[in-house]
Amino acid sequence: MAKRLEGKIAVVIGAGQRPGETIGNGRAISVLFAREGAKVMLVDRILEAAEETRVQIEKEGGEAVPFQADATKIEECQKVVEKCLELFGRIDIFVYNIGTGDANNSLEMPAKSWDTVFNINLRGLYYMYRFVIPVMKKQGYGSLVNTSSIAAISSTPMLAYRASKAGMNAFTQSIAVNYAQYGIRANVIMPGLMNTPMAVDGISGATGVDREALIRKRNERVPLKGGMGSAWDVAYAALFLASDEAKFISGVCLPVDGAQSARVG
Repeated sequence: MAKRLEGKIAVVIGAGQRPGETIGNGRAISVLFAREGAKVMLVDRILEAAEETRVQIEKEGGEAVPFQADATKIEECQKVVEKCLELFGRIDIFVYNIGTGDANNSLEMPAKSWDTVFNINLRGLYYMYRFVIPVMKKQGYGSLVNTSSIAAISSTPMLAYRASKAGMNAFTQSIAVNYAQYGIRANVIMPGLMNTPMAVDGISGATGVDREALIRKRNERVPLKGGMGSAWDVAYAALFLASDEAKFISGVCLPVDGAQSARVG
């Protein structure tokens, strides 16, 4: 069976994950890309988390390099791209997979909280693209994949989170149109309710809700039999969008949500 990313160079922002009983989106994407033949630069704010992903990839015979960077700092975004070019000479695939939310749904939420959400979810993406896209323009090709959320198109009360993810969708589509002439594709994945450490263990720990009770409640909200998806569902969507199989797909906001967003409207 041919590997779908054989010889490709991929950068994954958010390639580590917080502790939990399941795998997170960034780690799953990184591992799957490596299984499919890509060399993966594993970027995370916490180097130890990226190192754990590297260990898993190398155990399976893949190749990966961890790198510590904070995407909310423009100088560190530049270093990510410079390091990738130093190591591999190009960037074929770029995945932006970091995000955060804020449970405060009031307009009286602290401005600092609003800024934190937008800095991570959207400003960091803008910073990274300032350095990634010139490389892809010079190459004459490139695949950009961003992890958004169905919150962007749903009725979630999370003000800053929804607004920032909607902004990510619009920003990505604009990039797709503006840079299509250079052979650059840009797409968004919109996960729904997923059983990941951030979504389950993180919420359980923050709210005090029993983990298993939270899982049951989230499963009940998913129309598709089986309940929540996993990070592997997001990873396979990212694999398709990053691969040459999707060479004529750009500007797409793809729900990965078990038909949850089909209920909207």
